[in-house]
Amino acid sequence: MREAVFLTLTVAAFVGFVFAPDGADEPENAAISQAEAERVPGGTGSDPARYAAWAAGSIDLPRAADGHFYAETTVNSAPVRLLVDTGASVVALTAADARAAGLTWSAAEIEIVAQGASGPVAGVPVTLDRVVLGGHEARDVRAIIVPEGLAISLLGQSFLATIDPVRIERDRMVLGG
Repeated sequence: MREAVFLTLTVAAFVGFVFAPDGADEPENAAISQAEAERVPGGTGSDPARYAAWAAGSIDLPRAADGHFYAETTVNSAPVRLLVDTGASVVALTAADARAAGLTWSAAEIEIVAQGASGPVAGVPVTLDRVVLGGHEARDVRAIIVPEGLAISLLGQSFLATIDPVRIERDRMVLGG
């Protein structure tokens, strides 16, 4: 289905370019083209990130026996299993997952980075080059490394906000689409 939409858009753009009447590049005609592009699912006209999320398709995560949703991701080219935490502001990595993703830090860099349910959270703010989940890729994702006290890494809003929508349907979480 998406391939058909891409093909249709490509053909329409080519035909429009080749057979465009004189003056087709004037501002009023450009506004019409922009409005037409806005009608494509995902809002391709003005928001390339939203279009990329639409093109990546939806990702279905089944509910695990413990009631949570887990995502098999790639963080900076390393495979990392993350607990999806819609209440977390940013991606939070355990020390082991951060090392696997090629991240380093020193004790001097550790600071209070968040307020958790059990009190202040000490960690190191970082930016992840790349996080991939299914067909969706986000770059320059804000994150924290939590060297101690985090049992599993968390997939928070700094990544989830790049996917629209995020919803729960029965026993699955659907990201995108």
